[in-house]
Amino acid sequence: MTGPTSVPVVDPPVLDHVPDVRLLALDMDGSLLDDAKRVHPTFWPLLDLLLARGVTVCPASGRQYATLRRDLGRDDLVYLAENGALVVREGRTLAVDGLDLAVARDVVRRVRAAAATLDVGVVLCGERSAYVERTDEAFLAQCAPYYALLETVEDLTAVEDTVLKVAVYDFGAAETGIGPVLASFADVARVLVSGEHWADVMSPTADKGTALRAVQAALGVGPEHTMAFGDFFNDVGMLAAADWSFAMANGHPEVRAGARFTAPSNAENGVVRTVASVLRLDVPGLGAS
Repeated sequence: MTGPTSVPVVDPPVLDHVPDVRLLALDMDGSLLDDAKRVHPTFWPLLDLLLARGVTVCPASGRQYATLRRDLGRDDLVYLAENGALVVREGRTLAVDGLDLAVARDVVRRVRAAAATLDVGVVLCGERSAYVERTDEAFLAQCAPYYALLETVEDLTAVEDTVLKVAVYDFGAAETGIGPVLASFADVARVLVSGEHWADVMSPTADKGTALRAVQAALGVGPEHTMAFGDFFNDVGMLAAADWSFAMANGHPEVRAGARFTAPSNAENGVVRTVASVLRLDVPGLGAS
């Protein structure tokens, strides 16, 4: 097979051959989903074509597994949830990479202290459910799209569950607000800014890239047979695990610089258009979209 080049392809990409893609990893927010958090209607016929071709499709997201399963409505996918801390295949948990409970509780306490000067809220993301102690409408509205299972508790530090990550929503800019506050946990956890307003603290080994490589090993599929799409820092490891790595045109500049190729933005249905173009799939309705 002819390998990918380091030169970004044009919009939409058309290569001189059809790559042998057997595994497709798709970031959700900022990539597959448009700015209104919707899946484009042409994704569904594309998904059917991919599965019929034998391609394993992996939604890879910071979102909760229950949310991904609810929104996509399929069990014939491999879900990389909670930024790779939880991997589920055909409804069965394949891997869990949890955060030390004591560290998670320290993070909660640190964010509580930071709330004196920053407008922030914490979601403790457990294997059974997600949990919040902040209950104002503005904060819960930001949590709702991501957490289908969400419990309100009086004290997050009293929760007993396997913690997959601690997610913090910053009503300002996470990269300059809560992100630097959480950086002090970098010696005991993986800290990353996962979106414009979100920052996550996870197990030191939890990552979309680590999860994707585990799926590759289970399927006997290498990076040369893997395509991935992403837009933000939490996608970097996943893109590095795929020879056919596409950063979204709307993605963070550092993420675009590290990917092999660039896809049209999420607002332009870039994922579907790119996959259909590169794999030369005739997707019903795509020409009119």
